Amino acid sequence: MSTKELCKIVIVDDEILIRQGIKHYLNWEQEGFQIVGEASNGKEALEIIERTHPNIVLTDIVMPIMDGEELTRIIKSKYPEIEIIILSSFGEFDYVRSTFQSGVVDYILKPKLDASTLLEVLNKAVSRIPTTDIYQTKQQERMSVNHVIEKLMSGFEAADYEAELLARVFPYNSFHLLGVVFSENIPREGHTKIQESITQQYQTSLGQANYHAITFDKNETVIILNVNKDKSQEVLDFAKRAVETHTDTCFVLTEPFSDLSQIGYIYNEKVTKLLQYRFYFSNIPLLEEYDLQREIPDIETFNMEWFTKECKHSRFQEAFSYLQEYVSIFSKCYTTDVFEFKSFFENIIFTITVILNNMEYDVSEIVSSKYEYFRAINEANSAKETVEHLNKFIDEVNKYVHSERNHPSNLNMKKLLQYIDDHYADQLSLADVAEHFHFNPSYLSNYFSTHNKEGFSEYLNKVRIEKASQLLLKDSAPISEISGMVGYSDHSYFCKVFKKMNGMSPSKFRRKHT
Repeated sequence: MSTKELCKIVIVDDEILIRQGIKHYLNWEQEGFQIVGEASNGKEALEIIERTHPNIVLTDIVMPIMDGEELTRIIKSKYPEIEIIILSSFGEFDYVRSTFQSGVVDYILKPKLDASTLLEVLNKAVSRIPTTDIYQTKQQERMSVNHVIEKLMSGFEAADYEAELLARVFPYNSFHLLGVVFSENIPREGHTKIQESITQQYQTSLGQANYHAITFDKNETVIILNVNKDKSQEVLDFAKRAVETHTDTCFVLTEPFSDLSQIGYIYNEKVTKLLQYRFYFSNIPLLEEYDLQREIPDIETFNMEWFTKECKHSRFQEAFSYLQEYVSIFSKCYTTDVFEFKSFFENIIFTITVILNNMEYDVSEIVSSKYEYFRAINEANSAKETVEHLNKFIDEVNKYVHSERNHPSNLNMKKLLQYIDDHYADQLSLADVAEHFHFNPSYLSNYFSTHNKEGFSEYLNKVRIEKASQLLLKDSAPISEISGMVGYSDHSYFCKVFKKMNGMSPSKFRRKHT
């Protein structure tokens, strides 16, 4: 490492007081060091390391989320040039010993940490950093290229000396941008491994070719591919092989362009649109610009009024067929904003649920599951997946509307029977029940007979006599009193009905069964 350059350090400890203490132990720049970042756990540290490229990492051993032992192993795997110093307490030597197997410089006991000890171990780490400027020069060059590209992306022109740097880094006359989107299931540390595999495959495939990777957000990287113009087909072949190798990663590829100063336009107008539209092209593993040249189908606004009317008249087959035909075309309109696309599906599910509920279908299970459908649609990674969730919902609805037990007429009958069961002991009449349910008495009489085995009076007598039979066996009350308890004001009428239904009088029934 050049003596002119400050040695970059990242401090990792979950105790902020420890980090603050370390920062105040030394006059860092005077001693030739620069603290470029601090983190409270290993996971945070890896993100900082990827961004700042330190020479030394000073890390605690026991931390939440990712401890120093795992952090050391990952750093030495991905960044073998980084030197690591361990901070530990007295009782953590077993952990410290395991980190030595990964190649740490040394360890410092926290209770014995002071300025002289810290400086001694830091200088020991510096002595292990290669004295050549090659590594440092490459790091500086990489950071300089990033700076120039950021400048071009913002619409500024590169200065002459910056143009010379770009010409040195990108010696060939043609460029492609390869957009790489990592699955959310892949941990952050796995991104670098995939990226290294892709770039290695690229260099192996094309030979005379350069590249430069830029990370735009936590899941997206864009790799600038620099080749000669006659290599465009080879670039496409390489990209297709990369897709086959990394099936859980999404790729987009631009057409070739010759002027790197266009990178801002190419990224904003080509790459970002490709990345956005890939939601609608999940069946194309490598999305290219020419894929967007297909014609967007003309589609009229969804006729929600007609759809609602069909459902309200129980013409569900017609309504759902129209919906599914519409969705089939809608999912090909790839310029539709993804949020707007998903909102349509959520609105349809909500509307169907409200309609069925207003029609008095028993949709309690569907009402509770609709939020699961909302969550699934919100998390869907493609238009195809979104449509599949809607079709699943429609299948569930079809089962309900075609089930006898959920039909409104059966549900109404259940309510009527339940009301009679709850009020049999009252002076209950057909007119009373009709008034409670806002029915015309003659309509209720006909409705009851049509949807039940007995008419209203027969059913009411059946319920009352069953309750009376139970009371006769369990209760010692006089029969005249029991007749009143089950809703009969006329004792003789009660006895007459009881004998008709059970084949014997109430008194004989009690003697026989007790």
